[in-house]
Amino acid sequence: MQVLKILSDIWKSGAEMKVDSAGQIELKKHQLVPAETMKAAESIFLEIEKWFQSWKSESNENITLMKMVHHICGWQHNEKLNEWLCADIDSLMMFDEWMTSLAKDGWNDIYEDFRQYANAESIKLGQELYKRAVMYAKKRGMK
Repeated sequence: MQVLKILSDIWKSGAEMKVDSAGQIELKKHQLVPAETMKAAESIFLEIEKWFQSWKSESNENITLMKMVHHICGWQHNEKLNEWLCADIDSLMMFDEWMTSLAKDGWNDIYEDFRQYANAESIKLGQELYKRAVMYAKKRGMK
């Protein structure tokens, strides 16, 4: 089973799985996770751990894009991203262009990591989206 499918099921249940300050994976509100999802997560825990670790040294641009994908998919709500994308329709449209550029290179499953489909166009769009997000946050006094 795909890591992102299981993680999305965990997040959509209301639980929170993330890496803590000590670098360990923590699961908050585990009681909200359906038993079959927990069993599936346990069976691929090393893959889940590897996925989280793969983000440790990732660029700020890709981390922002990952948060945008998770928000748009309904996996992890992000109020700041939501506010920005609702206020800046041009950025929302650029995010759509970014996803389309990845789709042209084969990204057709939201449960697959988008990074393996990066191309010159998506990288350029991702950098611009990140700049826009930072500018919006600074303008709004966000961190």
